[in-house]
Amino acid sequence: MNSPLRRAPSPDLLPRFAAIVGDKYAITDAAALEPHLVEGRGLYHGRTAMLLRPGSVDEVVAILKLANETKTPLVPQGGNTGLVGAQIPFDGELILSLTRLDKIREVDAASNSMTCEAGVVLANAQNAAAAVDRLFPLSLGAEGSCTIGGNLSTNAGGTAALAYGIARELVMGLEVVLADGRIMHLLSKLKKDNTGYDLRHIFIGAEGTLGIITAAVLKLFPRPRAVETAFIGVLSPAAAVKLLNLARARVGGTVTSFELIVREVIEFAVKHGHSVRDPLTGRHPWYVLMEVASQHSDGLRASLEELLGDAAQQGLIEDATIAASLDHAKAFWHLRHVLPEVQKPEGGSIKHDISVPVASVPDFLEDASAAVRKLIPGCRPVPFGHVGDGNIHFNVSQPVGADQAAFLARWGEVNAVVDKIVLKYQGSISAEHGIGVLKRNSLPKVKDPVALDLMRGLKRMLDPNGILNPGKVL
Repeated sequence: MNSPLRRAPSPDLLPRFAAIVGDKYAITDAAALEPHLVEGRGLYHGRTAMLLRPGSVDEVVAILKLANETKTPLVPQGGNTGLVGAQIPFDGELILSLTRLDKIREVDAASNSMTCEAGVVLANAQNAAAAVDRLFPLSLGAEGSCTIGGNLSTNAGGTAALAYGIARELVMGLEVVLADGRIMHLLSKLKKDNTGYDLRHIFIGAEGTLGIITAAVLKLFPRPRAVETAFIGVLSPAAAVKLLNLARARVGGTVTSFELIVREVIEFAVKHGHSVRDPLTGRHPWYVLMEVASQHSDGLRASLEELLGDAAQQGLIEDATIAASLDHAKAFWHLRHVLPEVQKPEGGSIKHDISVPVASVPDFLEDASAAVRKLIPGCRPVPFGHVGDGNIHFNVSQPVGADQAAFLARWGEVNAVVDKIVLKYQGSISAEHGIGVLKRNSLPKVKDPVALDLMRGLKRMLDPNGILNPGKVL
């Protein structure tokens, strides 16, 4: 799965790069580099001679000017939580770590905006917003270590996208250092600005291939005065989709999250997760984790109870419980967030991060599950995800007792089968994880050829020497 061989920097260049950031922040020790060379699922392992940790935008500019002049490839890296290998230097490229750019430059409650540097950890951005009674709604399992720059470079989605949108929709302005070292200053708080092309969207989701995001103006929202969380047993994905539509029409607030989880992965979580309990007393084929929020402090729980009662009468749900406390709600979300990890003890897992229209989710799940079981008898589909957005993490665990290496060797076969069904339903093979190297070879098979040609043209224009994250996306 590695990218094509590319030239690593010559040893005589390393001191020139180190001089920009200082020896303390030019990491060459093998043990210190190792955590930056492996991605979380262990699929990829890279190599590099040096990791650079600039402490200012000016240092980023100097690094890029030298890299462009000497045609030295760079791989930008934030919290190293990506899942498609975009942050890994496969062929000796230098790593450009943005984690020292960790200042929150401004929180402007009156304008409902916050200006964060790229290395700000997502949880810290959330806390800064909360300190002025605002909400920054981007939320995902890795929020304690992922960074704003990485979130924007991958156009992260997360569990609150149903109500607030994905990362792209949460950005008002950007500061970007281009491959030649120029800075694009677009740190605007304006909601309305029709002065030409909206260039920020070129860099959001580009995975560091077109420029280096160094700061962003982010949208803030009023903090909800009431939040209720329910764990619900349902018979099928079709029932879950009907429940979603009923909730959005009837509940006395906003449906902020609506997660669908298959029973099998709940069992993985109870078996392998730390401090995880079965959420309901009985077993159900599927579950929904639903969160609703309101700007009114009273009445939300009663509204949710009424909704669940009506849904039960309509046969949409089999059982449900509403969190009795904040800790109870956190336990529900803990179960959801450990789902990627608890698949590991079950052996190999072939991953898919897909999206289809919400109405097509039930049919997609039925077709895809049947197809992978036919391809690999005994394999265990364990889908879960943000059904409110049509985004499903359609993961396939190996058959019990199977050889893990042999199973994972069929990754491409399984992807091809699932991707075909995704396209049948006019969906996307990457909903929120990006392309990186994992899906790079699949992209030409699913992307409109004219759009792909324009993408290549942008890359040539903005990075003519190919120094920015080479071999990723395209």
